Amino acid sequence: MTDPRRQLPSVDSLLAGPGIASLLATHPRALVVKAARAAVDEARVKGGTAPAEGWDAAVRAAVRRLAVPSLAPVINATGVVLHTNLGRAPLAPAAIAAVTRIAQGYSALEYDLGRGTRGSRHAICRDLLVELTGAADALVVNNAAGALLLALSALARGGDAIVSRGELVEIGGSFRIPDIMARSGARVVEVGTTNRTHPNDYDRALTADSRVLLKVHRSNFQVTGFTADVAVVELAEMAHARGIACVYDLGSGLMMNLSGWGLSGEPTVPEAVAAGADLIAFSGDKLLGGPQAGILVGSEAAIAACRADPIARTVRADKLTLAGLEATLALYRDPEVAIREIPVLRMLTESGDSIRARAERLGGQLIEGDSEVGGGSFPGAKLRTWLAGFPDESLAERLRANDPPIIARVAGSRVLLDARTIFPEQIDTVKAALTADG
Repeated sequence: MTDPRRQLPSVDSLLAGPGIASLLATHPRALVVKAARAAVDEARVKGGTAPAEGWDAAVRAAVRRLAVPSLAPVINATGVVLHTNLGRAPLAPAAIAAVTRIAQGYSALEYDLGRGTRGSRHAICRDLLVELTGAADALVVNNAAGALLLALSALARGGDAIVSRGELVEIGGSFRIPDIMARSGARVVEVGTTNRTHPNDYDRALTADSRVLLKVHRSNFQVTGFTADVAVVELAEMAHARGIACVYDLGSGLMMNLSGWGLSGEPTVPEAVAAGADLIAFSGDKLLGGPQAGILVGSEAAIAACRADPIARTVRADKLTLAGLEATLALYRDPEVAIREIPVLRMLTESGDSIRARAERLGGQLIEGDSEVGGGSFPGAKLRTWLAGFPDESLAERLRANDPPIIARVAGSRVLLDARTIFPEQIDTVKAALTADG
C-alpha cells in the first residue's frame, strides 16, 4: 500500500500555483516558502491528509500566522499592576514620545554638542537622578541585576561581601542574589539566620578581606513573627567606621511616598540615599514606572569605580532606554504630574469610584475584590478594586485569541476582569470582545 505522504506536493509546486502568486507579490519570498513548507509538514504529521480548506488557503493561513510579530501588545485585565509576564510598567506618554523621537534618527548619545567631541552616555539621566534622589552621583545600566553585579564587581571583587542569610532572595526567572554575587568576583559571606540578623553578626564576620556590607531589601516577600534585621543606616555606619563600603539593593525604585493611598513599608530612593549607603541599586521599570533599567545612585567615589569597571560596558543602557527613562524622571519634578501621567502611579492611586465606573461598563457581575501591585513590590499589599465577572471559564481562552489579546483572571469557573489595569481607552475594545464572544 502506498504511503499517502508520498503524494504530498512539493514546496516548489505550491509556489508555482496561481493561488500563491498574490502572496509572493505582497510578502517576502522567504516567508511564503516557510509557510508552504509548514503547510506540507502539518499535512505530513496528519498522515498525508491534504488540508480540508485547500493548499492555497493553508499556505495563506500559515503566512498570516508567521507574519505576526512574536512580541504583541496585550490588554491587562488581571489587576496586577506590575505584571512581569506582561512587560511590567507601561510607559508615560512623555516617555513614549521621547523614545519615538530618538528612534527616528541619529542622536547625541555619546557626543558633546558644546565641545564637538566625544561625550559619554553616562551623563544622560545623571543630573535628574542627582536632583531627585539627593545622591552625589548616578549611573544607568540595563537592569537591576546588572546594577548589583556591577556594584559588587567594582567594590568587592577579590574580597568579601557580607550579607544576611535572610536577604539571600530569589528574584524573577529563578535567579538568586548569591549567584549574582558570586559572578561579580566577590566572595559571599553569610551572617545571621533566616529570620534574625544582628549587628554583631556582621561585626564577627569582618576581616581584612571584607570589602562590602550588602543590604538587600526583601521586596518580594515578607518575614513576620520572631524577626530582626539591621537597618541600612546602621549598616552604613558600621561599614564606614571600618573603611569599607555599604551597598543597598533597594529593588523596586519607589521615588515618592504612597502611604496616603494605603501603600506603606516600601522605602523610597531618597530615603535610602539619606541612610548613607555608598551605592543604592534599583529598577527603572517597577514602581518608578519607566523602561527596563538598572539605576545606581550614591557617592562620587563609588559611582566612579562602577564607571571604570569593565562590566559597565557589558551592562550599559541603550539610547531608547535612556530616552524613556529621562522623560519619566522629569515627570517626578512635580509629584501631581507624576501621579497623573505615569501609568503605574495612576493605577496604584486611582479611586475606587473611578475603577467601579469602568467595571460597570464591561457588563457581567460587578464584584468587589483586590488588585496586586506585582513586580516584587509591596508584598502582601492588597488594593481594593472592582471586577466584572463572567461564569464562563472558556471565555479566558477566547479573550486571549482576541486582537489585541486580553489577559484576564480565572477563579474557579469564573473569568474576572479587573478594571484597575484596563485603561479607559481600552474599555470599548474589551466590551466588543465580550460581545463577540458572548
